[in-house]
Amino acid sequence: MVIPSYWGRKREDRQKETDDVYDHPTPLDKEGTLRQVLDSLPILRNKNFSLVVVGVAVAPDVQREVESRISSIVKEANPAVETFFFSYTHLDKIHRYLKEQDKEDFIPPLQLKGYPSIRNLCVFLPHLLGSEVAVLIDDDEIFEDDQFMNKALEFIGQEQDGKRVLAVAGYYLNPDNDYFLHKEVLPWMTHWNKIDCMNRAFEKIISKGPRLKETPFVFGGNVVLHRDLFTCIPFDPLVGRGEDIDFLINAKMFGFSFFLDNELSIKHNAPPKTHPKWKQVREDIYRFVYERSKLLAQKPALNTVQVTAEELDPYPGEFLKDDLDERIFRANQMLAMDYLFQGDKEGAVECMNNIYLAKTEALPKKDPFQNLLQLQALWKKMMDYFSSEGVAKEVCSLIQFPRE
Repeated sequence: MVIPSYWGRKREDRQKETDDVYDHPTPLDKEGTLRQVLDSLPILRNKNFSLVVVGVAVAPDVQREVESRISSIVKEANPAVETFFFSYTHLDKIHRYLKEQDKEDFIPPLQLKGYPSIRNLCVFLPHLLGSEVAVLIDDDEIFEDDQFMNKALEFIGQEQDGKRVLAVAGYYLNPDNDYFLHKEVLPWMTHWNKIDCMNRAFEKIISKGPRLKETPFVFGGNVVLHRDLFTCIPFDPLVGRGEDIDFLINAKMFGFSFFLDNELSIKHNAPPKTHPKWKQVREDIYRFVYERSKLLAQKPALNTVQVTAEELDPYPGEFLKDDLDERIFRANQMLAMDYLFQGDKEGAVECMNNIYLAKTEALPKKDPFQNLLQLQALWKKMMDYFSSEGVAKEVCSLIQFPRE
């Protein structure tokens, strides 16, 4: 099991424009949510697993403080399972090792910066420890189902409808034990019906049987991956956000299926997002434009299959089709009018800037499908290298991770 934990500056310290953007990093002088997920681990009946907590900072100048803070939380919590802590000190040692071995081309995929790269570390570390399965959890969740790990491992590696189950998605329960999004649908969302779209997907996939079925969406904080998949398919650092669903798309392009288990739930107790609505929409624009570009750029290639937006309906498929540009234009026009009505001219300007960025900066600078092919080849080569018992043991010794 791997739990990344994101931390930012103290509350009184001004955030910098160069700081990495995460949904709700914990200020260094606050308690945060990591302790609560660690304290909930004893409820699990199956404790036959190792836990890795990954420490992430919003900027280099607070990395050491963040590393010290998370390390102390992990020690104080003393989880009821074998636990390791991994952060910048450990990553630096791995990078130095790779330089010494003339394997510097393996350094770029191993970074503690940005959601996709951090997810890549969340599967690299289990591989380094010789694990067959990686269970990815977020630090703003709470275990309430004592059978969670038994359910997580029940299907992984088995066959379903003639396909090997190498990826199982769970889902989030809100504090009220519901999994639907209960957010107000405002008029500007008429052309950006993400809430309705996601709820229709949940109704179709989570609400109905059978228990295990193929899914077009996945929650990055509740997913189970087999090494036959995670040693072959990487998260794509160019997507920025929405890395979980983008990973599902990558896997499908290489012929792997994602399944959702409608009994594999976890309580999600996330702090509210602090970014303004125009910025949240901008982040969605970047991810959807990138993913649509990846779908459109597909060409016949060895060991790949063609993936269509329709296969990803209703979510995210409805945002990956030809009408995406019109959705962006109309939704941001209406949101800008809302901002103007509230007297927020700056917000309105940023909405109009969203329309411009969708046609410029959001467009991939290089072919996203060819980039995936190159990234996948490098990732597989790197994971094969660390499959060597000698290499794995040496690196585990360097970072003080006991490997049996």
